[in-house]
Amino acid sequence: MDGSGLRERKKQRTREALTDAACVLFARQGVENTTVEQIAAAVDVSPRTFFRYFSSKEDVTVSVLDQQLTEVIRTLEARPPEESVLTALRRAVVEVVRAHEDGGSEGGGIHVRNARALLLSSPAVRAAALHRAALRSGEMAGMLAARMGVDPTRDGRPQLVAAIALVALETTVGEWQVHRPDVPLSTLFDEAFDLLAGGLDFPSATRPRP
Repeated sequence: MDGSGLRERKKQRTREALTDAACVLFARQGVENTTVEQIAAAVDVSPRTFFRYFSSKEDVTVSVLDQQLTEVIRTLEARPPEESVLTALRRAVVEVVRAHEDGGSEGGGIHVRNARALLLSSPAVRAAALHRAALRSGEMAGMLAARMGVDPTRDGRPQLVAAIALVALETTVGEWQVHRPDVPLSTLFDEAFDLLAGGLDFPSATRPRP
C-alpha cells in the first residue's frame, strides 16, 4: 500500500474514533453538555484536529445520518431505469436500512440509532439535520428528474417527491423510536411508502349531511 493509501486509512480511523467518542459522550451527558474539547481528549487529539473532520459537535451526529442517506442515493442511482420514482426510492431506502439491521454495519447501526435519538432530544442537532436534509434533497431531486426525463428547473415534481419522501422518513423514525421500537425500521419505511403511493388526499371524517 502506498503512502497516500496509508494516510487515508489513518484519517478514516481518526474520524471513526471521534465519532465513537462523541456518540458515547452524547449518550452519557447530552449534546449540549458535551464540548469539542472533551471529544478530542477522549481520542487523544487536539480540538484543531477535530475541526479537520467536523464543523461542529452537532455535525458528528448529522454526518452519521448523512452517510446513510448517501448510501440510499447511491443505491437509488443503481436501481433499474424502468422503475417508477417511488418504487425505486422505496427499494433503495428499504435495502439500505435492512442491510444495517441485518448486521452489515454493526457499529454504524448503533451510531445511527443514537443519532436518531438525539434528533428527538437536541434542538441543535435537529436544526443541523434539517439544514443538511434540505441540501441533500436537491441532490435526490436531480436523480429523480433524470429518471423521469424532465428538467428539474422547469418541473417541480422531482423536488416535491424528494422533499415529501425525506419528511416521511423522518416522521417514520420518530414513530419508530417513540411508539413502535420493536418493529424493524425497514418495515415501517415500507408502510410509509405504501401511504405515499396511495396519495395524500385523505377523506374527511365528517360526512356531509343528507
